[in-house]
Amino acid sequence: MNKPTFRGSAGYVASRALMDSVNIAIALEKPLLLKGEPGTGKTMLAESVAKALDAPLYIWSIKSTTKAQDGLYVYDVVQRLYDSQFGEAGVDNIEKYIHLGQVGEAFEDDRRSVLLIDEIDKADLEFPNDLLWELDRMEFTIPQTGETVKAKHRPIIIITSNAEKELPDAFLRRCIFHYIEFPDEPLMRNIIRVHFPDLEDKLLDQALAAFYWIRSLPAVRKKPATSELIDWIRALGYSGIPEEDILAKIPFAGVLLKKNEDLDTLAKAKERRENVH
Repeated sequence: MNKPTFRGSAGYVASRALMDSVNIAIALEKPLLLKGEPGTGKTMLAESVAKALDAPLYIWSIKSTTKAQDGLYVYDVVQRLYDSQFGEAGVDNIEKYIHLGQVGEAFEDDRRSVLLIDEIDKADLEFPNDLLWELDRMEFTIPQTGETVKAKHRPIIIITSNAEKELPDAFLRRCIFHYIEFPDEPLMRNIIRVHFPDLEDKLLDQALAAFYWIRSLPAVRKKPATSELIDWIRALGYSGIPEEDILAKIPFAGVLLKKNEDLDTLAKAKERRENVH
């Protein structure tokens, strides 16, 4: 059976290394674990792969309270108790109260799907290990009914992590790992062109110069990412500010920087720069 190949999509500019990692993960039928600073497109990659391969997309967004079973199925015992108190029909049919989670739905899909497990490191330390058996065997059993849910097609699994905590070695061994580097200026230029195909070259040049200068300031704690740059360029376009003032004045800095201390750092850096010139 020929494996699908990911070559990027119209709305997502992927580096060659990232495309290679996606295709290796598909070929080896292993989850792709992505790390990288916020704004490097980890979550959007799954959407791009699904769109490029014309595959259904299932997104499981992990929270601190998420348990591994939540992605497999949920047994709504509260609703069953409520129905029994009010004499609802079918209370004895437990299957009525079993609802598949995103993993279960991906397993049940008649087409090969893309399954995104987003920000896995937000859950507790045992969470990744609790999924090992299901992701290895591509099946799980629902104890309340005795039913075994087995994947009709092995999903393409993409897992993101913001490195908030270390993941277990046993889990890491089962993944293909890729660290998404923050885009350099030529790649960022291509990314911006996807969002603003008609953007004036001079405005883009000025915006990129200001953006990467801000990111280079060592004292900036929360460096602006791609999403902030896109919002900033949109704001610059709405404002009609002269292009030659963008780098000099860096207007609407609050679109790029979200902390008071970072805005103070920028103000001081601009003042030093003006004094030098």
